[in-house]
Amino acid sequence: METEGIKLFVLAAEKLNISAAGRELGMPPSVASAKLAKLEKALGADLLRRSTRKVALSSEGEEFLPFAREILAQDNAALAALGFGREHVSGTLRFTAPSTFAQQYIVPLVPEFLEMYPGINLDLRLSDMELDLIQGSFDLALRDSVLSDSNLKARKLADDQRIFCASPEYLEKWGAPKHPHELHSHQLIAFKSQTAVALVGPKGEKTQVEQRSSQNRLIIDDGLSYKIATMKGAGIAIHALWSVHKELKTGALIRLLPEFRVESEPALWLVYPKSNVLTAKVRVFIDFLLERIGERPPWLG
Repeated sequence: METEGIKLFVLAAEKLNISAAGRELGMPPSVASAKLAKLEKALGADLLRRSTRKVALSSEGEEFLPFAREILAQDNAALAALGFGREHVSGTLRFTAPSTFAQQYIVPLVPEFLEMYPGINLDLRLSDMELDLIQGSFDLALRDSVLSDSNLKARKLADDQRIFCASPEYLEKWGAPKHPHELHSHQLIAFKSQTAVALVGPKGEKTQVEQRSSQNRLIIDDGLSYKIATMKGAGIAIHALWSVHKELKTGALIRLLPEFRVESEPALWLVYPKSNVLTAKVRVFIDFLLERIGERPPWLG
């Protein structure tokens, strides 16, 4: 079976139009029809039902379609693994990531990536509310926690840290806690439904910080708003280092309790469905992000 014939079949099945599928691949209608007929002869089955008015999938075509897509995905993955020319990598890549991180680190790189890979279109769904990979039919996602879903696989993009910080104005008014136990007397800002944090002290001792709802004067589910509220003095908050490293350098935010670290240090992961072949478009995007961000994370420099 020729890959070109399989690609033509998949396009014809999606468009329900053989001529339109052929035009997309640069084939005249007569050539497209002949190539489909050759594929059907090789398989010994009619994949499409033709009439003067319309084209429809046959029952055999419906059964073969997912396998045809898998064959094309495997072909793309093999070419990418061999370093096949970037001009041959194509398709729409659906990617979801936390909007705050994406705005700061990924979106500025998008023009460069699109120029490098003119055959790829990016469909970015950016939200600080975690979107489901499988239900959303995403090719790839950025996550800031370890995998809990056995249906997913991941590549680490970069290490990160979680730190306590507050604005100089807040500390001038309320003072700085010297120990995690003192946090109960402070105003705290929670991200989403965060309720407890386990900390490890300088001697290895562990402290559980409970954030009761009465302490959380403010609960926010948007990362940028969460940082702005901290900078404006609304309270003490736990932030990812990638989000606040610039503000720490300028003094807009002050790190608190630096001798205590969050027990489960997070990392940033590029996650994709385990059942999916790592297609060329996904592979080159992962490699691009690893090279541009993962090799020298600016927040760890």
